[in-house]
Amino acid sequence: MADRGVDLSALPKEVRDQVAELDLELSEGDITQKGYEKKRAKLLVPYVPHLPNVDLSLPDVQLSPGHSADPSPSPEAPGPSTSSASRHHRTHRSGGARDDRYRSDIHTEAVQAALAKHKEEKMALPMPTKRRSAFVQSPIDNCTPPDTSSASEDDGSLRRKAALSAVLAQSLQSPDYWINRSVQSSSTSSSASSTLSHGEPKAQPLPQPQPAASLLADILAITRVENSVPPDVTSSTPQERGSRVDLPPAVRGMSRGQSRSSMIETADGKRKGVPVNSRVSTKIQQLLNTLKRPKRPPLSEFFLDDSEEIVEVPQPDPNTPKPEGRQIIPVKGEPLGVVSNWPPALQAALARWGSTQAKSPALTALDITGKPLYTLTYGKLWSRSLKLAYTLLNKLGTKTEPVIQPGDRVALVYPNSDPAMFWVAFYGCLLAEVIPVPIEVPLSRQDAGSQQIGFLLGSCGVSLALTSEVCLKGLPKTPNGEIIQFKGWPRMKWVVTDTKYLTKPSKDWQPHIPTANTDTAYIEYKASKEGTVMGVAVSKISMLTHCQALTQACNYCEGETLVNVLDCKKDMGMWHGVLTSVMNRIHTITVPYAVMKACPMSWVQRVHIHKARVALVKCRDLHWAMMAHKDQRDSSLSSIRMLIVADGANPWSVSSCDAFLNVFQSHGLKPEVICPCATSPEALTVAIRRPGARGAPLPARAILSMGGLSHGVIRVNTEDKNSALTVQDVGHIMPGALMCIVKPDGPPQLCKTDEIGEIVISSRAGGTMYYGLPGVTKNTFEVIPVNQAGAPIGEIPFSRTGLLGFVGPGSLVFVVGKIEGLLMVSGRRHNADDLVATALAVEPVKTVYRGRIAVFSVTVFFDERIVIVAEQRPDASEEDSFQWMSRVLQAIDSIHQVGLYCLALVPANTLPKTPLGGIHICETKQNFLEGNLHPCNILLCPHTCVTNMPKPRQKQTVDVGPASMLVGNLVAGKRVAQATGRELGVVEDQDLIRKLCMWPTMMHQFLSEALQWRAQTDPDHVLYVLLNSKGVAVCTSTCAQLHKRAEKITATLMERGGLNTGDNVVLLYPPGIDLIAAFYGCLYAGVIPVTVRPPHPQNLAATLPTVRMIIDVSKAACILTTQPLMRILRSREAAASVNIKTWPTIIDTDDLPRKRPPNIYKPPTAEMLAYLDFSVSTTGMLTGVKMSHAAISTLCRSIKLQCELYSSRQIAICLDPYCGLGFVLWCLSSVYSGHQSILIPPLELESSLPLWLSTLSQYKIRDTFCSYSVMELCTKGLGTQTEMLKARGLNLSCVRSCVVIAEERPRLILTQSFSKLFKDLGLSARAVSTAFGSRVNLAICLQGTAGPDPSTVYVDMKSLRHDRVRLVERGAPQSLPLMESGTILPGVRVIIVNPETRGPLGDSHLGEIWVTSPHSASGYYTIYGEESLQADHFNTKLSFGEPHTLWARTGYLGFIKRTELLDASGDRHDALFVVGSLDETLELRGLRYHPIDIETSVSRAHRCIAESAVFTWTNLLVVVAELSGSEQEALDLVPLVTNVVLEEHHLIVGVVVIVDPGVIPINSRGEKQRMHLRDSFLADQLDPIYVAYNM
Repeated sequence: MADRGVDLSALPKEVRDQVAELDLELSEGDITQKGYEKKRAKLLVPYVPHLPNVDLSLPDVQLSPGHSADPSPSPEAPGPSTSSASRHHRTHRSGGARDDRYRSDIHTEAVQAALAKHKEEKMALPMPTKRRSAFVQSPIDNCTPPDTSSASEDDGSLRRKAALSAVLAQSLQSPDYWINRSVQSSSTSSSASSTLSHGEPKAQPLPQPQPAASLLADILAITRVENSVPPDVTSSTPQERGSRVDLPPAVRGMSRGQSRSSMIETADGKRKGVPVNSRVSTKIQQLLNTLKRPKRPPLSEFFLDDSEEIVEVPQPDPNTPKPEGRQIIPVKGEPLGVVSNWPPALQAALARWGSTQAKSPALTALDITGKPLYTLTYGKLWSRSLKLAYTLLNKLGTKTEPVIQPGDRVALVYPNSDPAMFWVAFYGCLLAEVIPVPIEVPLSRQDAGSQQIGFLLGSCGVSLALTSEVCLKGLPKTPNGEIIQFKGWPRMKWVVTDTKYLTKPSKDWQPHIPTANTDTAYIEYKASKEGTVMGVAVSKISMLTHCQALTQACNYCEGETLVNVLDCKKDMGMWHGVLTSVMNRIHTITVPYAVMKACPMSWVQRVHIHKARVALVKCRDLHWAMMAHKDQRDSSLSSIRMLIVADGANPWSVSSCDAFLNVFQSHGLKPEVICPCATSPEALTVAIRRPGARGAPLPARAILSMGGLSHGVIRVNTEDKNSALTVQDVGHIMPGALMCIVKPDGPPQLCKTDEIGEIVISSRAGGTMYYGLPGVTKNTFEVIPVNQAGAPIGEIPFSRTGLLGFVGPGSLVFVVGKIEGLLMVSGRRHNADDLVATALAVEPVKTVYRGRIAVFSVTVFFDERIVIVAEQRPDASEEDSFQWMSRVLQAIDSIHQVGLYCLALVPANTLPKTPLGGIHICETKQNFLEGNLHPCNILLCPHTCVTNMPKPRQKQTVDVGPASMLVGNLVAGKRVAQATGRELGVVEDQDLIRKLCMWPTMMHQFLSEALQWRAQTDPDHVLYVLLNSKGVAVCTSTCAQLHKRAEKITATLMERGGLNTGDNVVLLYPPGIDLIAAFYGCLYAGVIPVTVRPPHPQNLAATLPTVRMIIDVSKAACILTTQPLMRILRSREAAASVNIKTWPTIIDTDDLPRKRPPNIYKPPTAEMLAYLDFSVSTTGMLTGVKMSHAAISTLCRSIKLQCELYSSRQIAICLDPYCGLGFVLWCLSSVYSGHQSILIPPLELESSLPLWLSTLSQYKIRDTFCSYSVMELCTKGLGTQTEMLKARGLNLSCVRSCVVIAEERPRLILTQSFSKLFKDLGLSARAVSTAFGSRVNLAICLQGTAGPDPSTVYVDMKSLRHDRVRLVERGAPQSLPLMESGTILPGVRVIIVNPETRGPLGDSHLGEIWVTSPHSASGYYTIYGEESLQADHFNTKLSFGEPHTLWARTGYLGFIKRTELLDASGDRHDALFVVGSLDETLELRGLRYHPIDIETSVSRAHRCIAESAVFTWTNLLVVVAELSGSEQEALDLVPLVTNVVLEEHHLIVGVVVIVDPGVIPINSRGEKQRMHLRDSFLADQLDPIYVAYNM
């Protein structure tokens, strides 16, 4: 620290104030630890006692002198890594652990030094939890390195153990420092992490570090005392909606009171996680500890809720380095010399050598062992090419209709191992003046598609492919022997070019060899960053000029020998090894990829045997040779005058060249012959280093600061040696070319001399266009650079090369990266290769398979995010892998100052490969985004790297009262949000009542009297029909039968029950008529029925405790049930779950004696209790409400009016009959209104899906009621069978209304799907609607027959999170469709209220729905009778407005909108929209979220997500997703879920839990039980497939 030795009290006051202000900023998370230390040090510099011998001056420029053969590390680097140690280590190499293209001892030391800053600790990040079976390693081919699976032409993935210096042998360090950085990550909490919530006691700083187990928490307690308890955001709103029933916590899960802090106070007063012994809680606590301090740029003053304002835009840092040099001047290459004997065209050169030097060798091909297989002479090459040209033009098709004409494009499909056939085909096409398009051999249908060759062939208009007989036999075929149609390819005609199939040209036929012109000569393929494959057209003049320029630059002489290890179909391998070699009559020895795999030294042996003057290699080949050189002591490389390193432009090639020189200098290799070069598919060769004179000083290197590079400026690295990049030059630009450096994005403005930009080239020797793609061509091949004023610098068009670099001293070209590897994160540039190099320097030996690492970026939440994917060794342990991942995070954060978004490890050999074995980056990225990567380990760090999150909303404390707000609303023209159903009405005329058959409805306030009246007046009228799964009526009940059965039950109750009036009796029946009879039996006996769902016989352990709980809570004196259920209650299986000895009296009602009760009970007043309605809410609360006789008769009357129910009507009910509106419709409504109810138990649908729909069709039902689970069953199970159902005669055109009974927001997607799917069966689009009820009022809305159709609106989700309602157009971004919850029932009045101030709201606000109606429940049924809760929920008053009206609070949020539709009275219709349960809302970042919205997004993220649920735990958002696919796909979901929630809801997911289907608990109404799920998760009872803790 800079302040060591500084007495703070002695400092001037203003300095002390500034230091105090910095401390405050750090404590409030407004500044990172690093920034704090930097600023503090700066402040205290003048007051630090000066130390002797400290030189603070910085050198101006640092270009290191030429590279020595043995680079020794700088003396400052830690560790005893000397060159001799390196050399000693190198002798022990074994196969394949690392990609040594990226290997650099200096960089390895830098990475190790960065990691060594952090003291050795145990793993502190929470490791993911994985089920053992979740991942099966893929089989690894047992092959000796180097091998096809991973060797890379493009990505150079190498197979050797690294020559790690002694520093690498340090034991693994913990990612402690990294955590301390990540601890400053953005918090999801609304409380900005600076204040303690809920008055929890502050943790005291600990005097000394603790044992490793509690290490992380302790470090954090020390670093940040005042926030040691994470702020809690699970609570919704500060109301006291406590638990309705006081149950022991073990029984009821979390009460609202507890969920406020989600912590349990133990006896000693210390807070512990819930539950205390849970492994999950410990991990989450660990995760929370790592996320305590926000790592976020300074925040702007206010949070604005517009789309442009979503993102927090970081303020530009004043310390950002900016370019200061003058504007660059275009650099000219040496003039292209005119040589008298240069041919007028390349074909002319071939013709000349073919006739004058026929015996001269042109090409030697090797067999798989590296021995020469055959040599093609110039004579043979010429004669065979002539034959092919003649055959193409004259022997395909007929004279009048030739298949091919000059100018047509032809694909050349030849393997690398057959160069001679390729040469003949290429030159044959040139002689026939058709345009060759060399492509890779497709190995499978999928492979061809993934390489996107089809796009290339389509854009070039290719319809003919030339290939060899051997290659044709190897292509995938259909069963009848034809070549398969490759994915995305146009229809192709295949032509075999083996000599035996060619025709000798007639004597008078001569090929036409014109002087080179601007016509296209050949097309070379190029894959773009997005994976699209395009064809770069090279004209005849460009081809010739390029050969001339290469001849001049490389000083090629006639008759030289060249060893070529590169692919001869494209790039350097073709330009030197196929074109320039023929122009200069060079003998080319081709060493194919397959030979290199079998014998890595083969190219060195060929140089030695043939005394080759030039060798053409990649860094990969240098390494393979070094790896194998100990077997070949006698190879000499003294003949080489030029060792061309094709990928020398990669900044990481410098260490490869040094290491190769180090090994082979003793074999005659001269330092000055190593010639790196820079190439681009568009500009061909950009620059190449010319061989130096013997003994001349070697070119200098640039040691650049990576920080400067990320800002696009050249800064010599002087401070932090760890983040330096050593770059070698790639020589001078090509003869006859002109080069500029322009800004890589925006207009092509010239860069300054100290600025990194894209190299653009103007030369006759470059590509001319992307064939068939004029739009893209213009932006690449016709660029005219402009100066700073925006004026063009000339009229000459330049071509973009895709290379990033600068011009150094002496016009030397330096390349620091490629555009396609550029990752732009938060305005800074990072190079994918640099990140790969850093990752590889982190001891990958135990973890990474053959150094195969892919780096790319994905766009998430308005910025690019870096993803690293590596192949994991089959023997890597879980801990090693996780340790490696956390160290990579730490190293990249330290060296590149950038956060990683995702690090994934996949099984070995599973990443998609390029044709030459490298990693196919585009396809890997595609797989990642589509969820097809199948990782076996994954770590996401959104908290660390997503720094552009909007500022959390701070709730303003307003002194404006609710009355003033209402007046403000009225002044603004917004009306109070309230709505009323139509009048219930009172009919006075008794005769009219009798005529209308409304006798019971008016004269009897009791349903028991109504049933008796019906049994007397209309005894044979069938009230109920119960169907079984076959659709057969197994039981019917007339009015008289029901009445008599009820009487029998009453008599039995009185005899055997020993009951008093008003005792509670539990009815435990399957759905059916017995339940209805038992209910009326209880009413007749004057006891209170409590309907309970019977336990599931196959799942007693889960279902019986709920039954027991309701029996205990309701203090039932007796249980009425059936004989089978009675046996279950007393069974041994039941005894395992509950105490069966303490059941109340159990009476079975199956065989009752024919007795009548002496009298039927009539309650003294209608306000007396009729029954208890028990239900488990979605938050897991068991609540019982009391329903009076008056309430149920009013409710039945309300439904009768709304749905126009009378005796001649039939309705079908497919609902559970145990609580809420389902019970009312099943048991009460028919007795009241006299209509016939056809009862379909929902369980029967499991064995016969079409039962409900076929019943509607068979009975011609007009009105039906169902639940969402029934509708979902039909949609998923019958959606594909509509044709079959139609054929069976199923017709739904009779259905007028199909109402879904629910206590939640209408599921619009489901209802719309249902309507669309069954439209073909005649279902009207207007038929489906929803109802809405709650615990306090069982039926508030119900779509009747008279009201207007339910309306749908689109609301802005951003506003909704602020409790505002803003309507938008359909399809608007961030829009949420909401459907009206049905027409408000007669006699019901609702108002929207602010749940905090309890004042009425305007109709543009989201608030709690309050209801007043004669059929509201009269209160909760609780053991201790919580009067305060009773008053608060059932008899509450507005804080102003209507002081005398008593309202019931539904606990649901919603809003009211006046629509254009008219209701029955002719007024405009007020629609009620339910948004969600108040208890379930998540308050995160100061905004209100509804779980269903996040879950909808999550379910869309991947095809394998069957269902999802979200909840919060302290300040973490937890997403649980059910996986419907194989367990291998589990980890694919983690990044996709994180991405979608971040994109659509601007929230960072803390934990992603992947579980099996069916784990998320769902109640009988089809509602998710999120709180049960949360309790199970925290108690570690889910048996998850995978739990990912996002950092």
